[in-house]
Amino acid sequence: MSLKHLREEVLEANLELVRQNLVVFTFGNASGYDPESGRVVIKPSGVPYDKLKPEDLVVTDLHGTIVEGALRPSSDLPTHVALYQAFTGIRGVVHTHSRYATAWAQAGRAIPCLGTTHADYFPGPIPVTPHMLPAEIESEYEWNTGQVIIREFGGRDPLRNKAVLVAGHAPFCWGATPADAAHTAIIVEELAHMAYLTVNLRADATELSDALRNKHFLRKHGPDAYYGQK
Repeated sequence: MSLKHLREEVLEANLELVRQNLVVFTFGNASGYDPESGRVVIKPSGVPYDKLKPEDLVVTDLHGTIVEGALRPSSDLPTHVALYQAFTGIRGVVHTHSRYATAWAQAGRAIPCLGTTHADYFPGPIPVTPHMLPAEIESEYEWNTGQVIIREFGGRDPLRNKAVLVAGHAPFCWGATPADAAHTAIIVEELAHMAYLTVNLRADATELSDALRNKHFLRKHGPDAYYGQK
């Protein structure tokens, strides 16, 4: 993939977050990764979305070293590159402070799988990390944010479970492309809102049965998936 094309994809993913009301002011960021060139493209830090142009996006290597761009990259860049290094197959990462998903993160609670809408996209709860330790916060905070996510995902397939809540912080989402990562962020916010409404309507609402959860997830994402068109 050319860097020009990747810049355009990443810009579009960032703008989609604005269109879907997942970010305000300069909150959040989206990035993309091209494994062939080893390049990461990410939103610059603190630049309003309505001012962004493809050439404003910052290009780094997979260690976060800037190779193109006059602006500083997002302060969350170390988290993004940590995820690209650890999760084989992901090509886009999105971080938002969307209202309902962030509320669950601030509560330190996973988003429970309460219905089939959730199960259509995730094979279980959207996990929440443990709270970061003071030493992790005080030293290489953004890199360590990535590490706490990676530890939480031990044993999970990141291409089936494409989102996490960082306790006290907010969601990080990813996917096979920047657009896929943005799509995941949109879904996570909708599921977070639905779960919030459900537990407020009925505090003792139970999670979906394994049978119904697995049916809905696998009919869209399993080896014999039959949802949609071929």
